[in-house]
Amino acid sequence: MTRTQSVEQRDCDATAEGGVAGVTDASETPEASDAPNERQTEDGWTVAAAAVATEARRIVARAVSNDGGRRADPSADLRRAVAFLGWTGGADRVVRTGYRAGLGAGLCGVIAGTLLAGAASGLLAGVAGGLLTTHLLHQGPVWLAALRRTRALGAAPGLVGRLVLRMRLDPSTERAVRFAARTGRGPLAAGLRRHEHRCVNGPTSGLRAFAREWQPWFPAIERAATLVRTAAAAPPERRGRCLDRALDATLSGTTERLAAFIGDVQGPVSALYAFGVLLPLALVALFPAAAASGVQIPPTVVAGAYLVALPGGLVAAAAWLLSKRPVAFPPPPIGADHPAVPERRRHAVLSGVGAGIAAGVAVDAVVAPWAAPISGLGVGTGIGLIVFVRPRRAVLSNVRSIEAGLPDAMTIIGGDVAEGVAVERAVSNAGDKLAGATGELCDRAARRSDTLRVDVREAFLGAGGPAATVPSPRVQGAVALLAIAAREGRPAGDVVLELADQLERLRELERDARRQLATVTGTLANTAAVFAPLVGGATVALATGIDAAGAGGLGATAAIASDPLAVDGIPETASKGTEESVGALTVPVLGRIVGLYVLLLAAILTALATGLERGFDATLVAYRIGIALPTAATTYLVAFLGAGVLL
Repeated sequence: MTRTQSVEQRDCDATAEGGVAGVTDASETPEASDAPNERQTEDGWTVAAAAVATEARRIVARAVSNDGGRRADPSADLRRAVAFLGWTGGADRVVRTGYRAGLGAGLCGVIAGTLLAGAASGLLAGVAGGLLTTHLLHQGPVWLAALRRTRALGAAPGLVGRLVLRMRLDPSTERAVRFAARTGRGPLAAGLRRHEHRCVNGPTSGLRAFAREWQPWFPAIERAATLVRTAAAAPPERRGRCLDRALDATLSGTTERLAAFIGDVQGPVSALYAFGVLLPLALVALFPAAAASGVQIPPTVVAGAYLVALPGGLVAAAAWLLSKRPVAFPPPPIGADHPAVPERRRHAVLSGVGAGIAAGVAVDAVVAPWAAPISGLGVGTGIGLIVFVRPRRAVLSNVRSIEAGLPDAMTIIGGDVAEGVAVERAVSNAGDKLAGATGELCDRAARRSDTLRVDVREAFLGAGGPAATVPSPRVQGAVALLAIAAREGRPAGDVVLELADQLERLRELERDARRQLATVTGTLANTAAVFAPLVGGATVALATGIDAAGAGGLGATAAIASDPLAVDGIPETASKGTEESVGALTVPVLGRIVGLYVLLLAAILTALATGLERGFDATLVAYRIGIALPTAATTYLVAFLGAGVLL
């Protein structure tokens, strides 16, 4: 018998004995009916404490047991998430790590809570921290898998579009699956490639198994796969209609799921806006009134609420909202290995530190000494993030410019190929007729093809090719189709023209999705950068006015309210200033707490708005947070000064 089994057996025995004893006591004590409410309250607290203690002992037993927690079977969702993420060790390792991390967090919570608030509070903090840590580590992979799956499903219309285009050239499902899988990136294309490899020597293409795998998260993909397989066996006069319906099913399914998500997300976002922004900032104005009425509010309580509890709740709510989005259209990831992305960490750190120091010195001289850390942190962190991600942002802007002109390029090339012009010559014509990044891309590829005498694929994607450093699945898919068109000749011209129509429809789909989400994301972004800092600065200025009227800080105001006759001590307290109030919620302390909360709001809400609009892309999130933090810090201090003048 392992230690886990022995501990659990003792828990069961103790529970059974406690239950029998409780029944015996209740039957043998005639006075039990004299105070039923007190007895019920005590029993309720006893049962709750016993349940918490049992859960804590279970976590400890799992963490220290010989089997390392292997007996705790992971849930099906956890197993599926770990497999989808490709983590080594499996779901059992996640369970073991969660229990052990929960034990460590619980011990730290007990020690910290005991030192700060006593043994009872320390025990409660330890149990709560351990349970929360274990739950977060066990549910974290599920959330990460949902987020990655959301990003992956944004590529579904493009993948089905490539299937349709390849089927128009050759009604072979196997070749269409191979083309769509090998010309795409991300989990969706990787999954199709995996099923295609499994069926390479079999009678099927793997498309049906792939569609069934993704059907629970995107039902339209199974319908599209069925129509593609039907088109392979349909007569030529009906094949085109089946393929058109396959693409339409994917696009309409994406639109419907996005519309349903936008309708469902309105309520949670409004609740987050009310309880995470409006209510906490409105409560700031009550602290001076509480001090005036004689209520002492410790700064540690305010700091814990505004810097730990509220941001933690906002992060949890944001994670839940992001995991509920069915489809996202994130930009292509720009890694540090991209040739146009130099190493800028040291430069970003130096720029951020320099900007933060300069902002802190200026604010210390113009606003107040307590505001210098807020300005320095907001401006310094924002500038550092902008400097760090600016090269990635430049690459991303170039990719977007190329993708914006890609439909026009495919229209020119497809029209020339349909008239019998060679693909290489058609690419050169597109480079001459188009301006901007797409025209430059085609022109460089045409000159490379003429100079090196290479085919279309090598001219674009070969070593040193103009599209080799463009991490865009659409560009790579278009080049792959042009390579096939170079072999097929004139019949492929109409397919290239249809590719242009597909690319334009995909761009319209993304624009419509962003337009529908604009009401939600715009409110979040404006609140993060402007509205919340404005309200926060005004409330701190109001507290400053009440502090000046109370002659000596919020703590002195509370002392006056509790002892109105003790007026002789006011001038002495006022002469020392609010900075010297020990253990009281002074205006400088309140200003720093609210300022840090405003900066946290700017970061969290901006990340949420970006994730809802574009998908959680690291480059976009960092860039927009880098803009939001200095804006929020500046707005907060300007609102403080402006409200101070008016008050």
